[in-house]
Amino acid sequence: MGILSNLFGGGSANLQEYLENGAVIIDVRTPGEYQGGHVDGSKNFPLQTLGASLSKIKNMNKPIVLCCASGMRSGQATSMLKSEGIDCINGGSWLKVNGLVS
Repeated sequence: MGILSNLFGGGSANLQEYLENGAVIIDVRTPGEYQGGHVDGSKNFPLQTLGASLSKIKNMNKPIVLCCASGMRSGQATSMLKSEGIDCINGGSWLKVNGLVS
């Protein structure tokens, strides 16, 4: 995967595969942004507090799809979770992910 895909979200095929395999969708936007609209069933773990939520995320024991507004914050979150050994993918914009699950 190229650097832009890592920053702004993986390809739709990879993302679809994660979703079909029961991935948990984590939105890393602020609670206010999340309340303004989000993927149904997604969980909100803001990027600023993601480090404190690592044990909760690991205990989910499922692949993770990360999303945000544009893919930048979810790209940072993806790097953080991968460094902790968590199977995850940057889904990019929550609207993109929402379009694939709707």
